[in-house]
Amino acid sequence: MRQSLLKNTVRVLVAALLAYFLVASLPSLRRNVSKRDSIAYWSAAHLLLHGEDPYNTDVVFDLEQTQGYRDPKPLVLRTPPWSLFMVLPLGAMSAFWAWVTWVAVSLVAFVGAMHLCWKLYRNAAETPRFFWLIGYLFAPVPACLVSGQMGLVLLLGVVLFLWLEPQHPYLAGAALLLPFAKPHLLILFWLILALWILSRKRWPVLIGLASALVLVTAIALVFRPAIFLNYCEMLNRAAIGSEFIPALSGVLRLLFFHRLFWVQFIPMALAVAWSLWFYSRHRARWNWRRHGLPLLVVSILTTPYAWITDEVILIPAILQAALWIDAARNRITWRSKLAMLVFAALNALLLLILWFKIPFSTGIYFWSSLVWFGWYCYGSGFVEEPTPE
Repeated sequence: MRQSLLKNTVRVLVAALLAYFLVASLPSLRRNVSKRDSIAYWSAAHLLLHGEDPYNTDVVFDLEQTQGYRDPKPLVLRTPPWSLFMVLPLGAMSAFWAWVTWVAVSLVAFVGAMHLCWKLYRNAAETPRFFWLIGYLFAPVPACLVSGQMGLVLLLGVVLFLWLEPQHPYLAGAALLLPFAKPHLLILFWLILALWILSRKRWPVLIGLASALVLVTAIALVFRPAIFLNYCEMLNRAAIGSEFIPALSGVLRLLFFHRLFWVQFIPMALAVAWSLWFYSRHRARWNWRRHGLPLLVVSILTTPYAWITDEVILIPAILQAALWIDAARNRITWRSKLAMLVFAALNALLLLILWFKIPFSTGIYFWSSLVWFGWYCYGSGFVEEPTPE
């Protein structure tokens, strides 16, 4: 009884302390709201609610400048029209409260995803402390929150699919609408999902996704009938092929093949070949909760367009690897402990870089996807795979 009272007292004190710092920091937060990516969500939603083009670079730039935006280039939302439903309510608020709301939604999505991950992958009755520690200190999480990006919402969609797929395929398909806001991030996932649906005849998953997609697309079209034309025009103006994308593939292209945009897709092409082999090997006993994780990790590693904030979608794989290692703690040697220390140090280094507010566009974070790939591979080494049928 006393222990429970102490825990509740500590929680109240922490909440009060956080509330105090939030209120004290409100003036500073208001001044800095234009520096968050959520300003692009607010401007797109504001324009769409008024029937205007949310992808119009000039109009978006003018609107963002009224909120104190000072960068020479506008921050334009680049996700497709079917993703606009997620940000549409933000257009009815001020830019500041839109940011506050978005951060709150992201936090709820993150906490919900963490709890579902524990239910999906736990191997003991009690939750190991490191499980929550790894999740909350995973470098892409604060990166996503600080920048106001949508990665944590996409994460929730992936975890909901893994949770719902065995018993509720329609809802599982509908949940995939969230990560489908950035379909380029999970190319391998979508490819194998399509093959799996066709081979297993899991039409309810497809129907769930298609129904949700039609519904949210209709919402965007009601506000702006020419929304897809506007989106295509924005992509043509953006000239993404000439931009530096701070993903691993983008850095490799910058170093060795600066003028050849197609080179950026070579890692993904190789990964597609690997994914087909991987699916054929495990097809007979395919389980999305187990076999879907490598697809997530390799997709993020080889995608031609991604930022560190997008890597938050890998939390299920990161946590699963940690639980595999914990389950085999009796077999862990000093070399294994050293390896885990190295991974922890690399994550800490990323957190330190974030602390010093080094912009994502510098490319200094490009190696992060290699760290998560290495961590998952290391963790999977503690699991004995059954012989393929």
